[in-house]
Amino acid sequence: MSEKTQAEILKEELFYSPEHAAYACEDEEIAKADAFCEGYKQFLNACKTEREAAAFVKELAEKNGYVPFDPKASYKAGDKVYSDIRSKALILCTFGSESLEKGAKIVASHIDSPRLDLKPNPLYEDAELALFKTHYYGGIKKYQWTAIPLALHGIIYRRDGSCIKVCLGEDEGDPQFVVTDLLPHLDKKQANRPMSEAIEGENLNILVGSRPFAKDKGSEMVKLNIMKLLNEKYGIIEADFLSAELEAVPAFKASDIGFDRSMVGSYGHDDRVCAYPSVMAEIDTVMPKYTSVTVITDKEETGSDGNTGLHSAFLKHFIADIAKTQGLCGRDVLRASECLSADVNAGFDPTYPSVHDKLNAAFINRGIVVTKYTGSRGKSSTNDANAEFMAKIRTLFDNSKVAWQIGELGKVDEGGGGTVAKYVANLGVEVVDVGVPVLSMHAPFEVVAKLDVYMAYKGFKAFLEQ
Repeated sequence: MSEKTQAEILKEELFYSPEHAAYACEDEEIAKADAFCEGYKQFLNACKTEREAAAFVKELAEKNGYVPFDPKASYKAGDKVYSDIRSKALILCTFGSESLEKGAKIVASHIDSPRLDLKPNPLYEDAELALFKTHYYGGIKKYQWTAIPLALHGIIYRRDGSCIKVCLGEDEGDPQFVVTDLLPHLDKKQANRPMSEAIEGENLNILVGSRPFAKDKGSEMVKLNIMKLLNEKYGIIEADFLSAELEAVPAFKASDIGFDRSMVGSYGHDDRVCAYPSVMAEIDTVMPKYTSVTVITDKEETGSDGNTGLHSAFLKHFIADIAKTQGLCGRDVLRASECLSADVNAGFDPTYPSVHDKLNAAFINRGIVVTKYTGSRGKSSTNDANAEFMAKIRTLFDNSKVAWQIGELGKVDEGGGGTVAKYVANLGVEVVDVGVPVLSMHAPFEVVAKLDVYMAYKGFKAFLEQ
């Protein structure tokens, strides 16, 4: 084998050349990544809404020694607490050996994903078919939500105040639901519309039944039969839909993708692919130097507004409460804190290369993506991480043998998007986006690489334990 030329040596020393994470991993670590993703797939299948994800994590946390945070109590290093935010968001915290005066290490991800929400008054009959009216949630390509099996998740509060949990369409033998589409033989007008207009939001109606009530004749007999079945199963009447949160989500199960099983395909990778590794990193952080704060939040896909989104005050209030247990001011703790905004980035897709700047694109299997800024076009509505903090995270990941890469969401004028980073940064915290690259982002079935998921866990754990 010939020796390397001077040019080849200089290239290795001077060029930025990210490569496939497998090249930097021993076989044992690749096996760990595969095993880690088995737990992740179980999480995906069990948690298709933010309520389900929050409940899952809360139960997991309690099994691992976390207790409800009491602002009147005192805590020592290693104590683990949680704060439940209206059953839709959660904060996990492990107190560090250093005073909170030196700040906390925060990892924040979101657990909501694009879906179809039922309207408050959803059920109607037309042409002897029963359907649900929907209002889509988050950024979707509407045509992707037709002609796929859907499951119904959520809660219903009945008029007596009792709550019914709904999860229908996931288990073997369950009925499933569907948004119908037009046959190609008759879609001349539809086919000539722009893709964004081919399916109108008001037409994302879910087919839920077709048989009339008994042999009676009259109007809305199919609707009546559906209400009868719902009343028998859940004890509800039509007015109970007014106090319900019901979501239609893809009924797909998470599965391995590829002959080599190197990837995971599923609904909801954005952003549960960052939430799960961050939670597991938090749980596995036993005695941190600095207090760790791991947040899984709601409403990111619609702008982080509302009292369970990070645009609200729940994180600021939690930091103020834990600061008070040590006689400190919350804003001083925030100013000294650092945060990884744990959210996904667009993976480079060779089928659609034109929307990416290949020099600054994220590639699956090259590890987690550090995204200095998000926003759109002229960096509109974004946090732009400081060079000092970028350098610190770069050094941390390199020293911890975390495979990572730099990445933007796409070419400058192609579009853009946002994360929760700016809301945490607005509190005075140093923040940068770090997450997993995703193919087919926001589709009903997204794809990630197992090595990237595991590197997210390693990266979050290294950050929390530094």
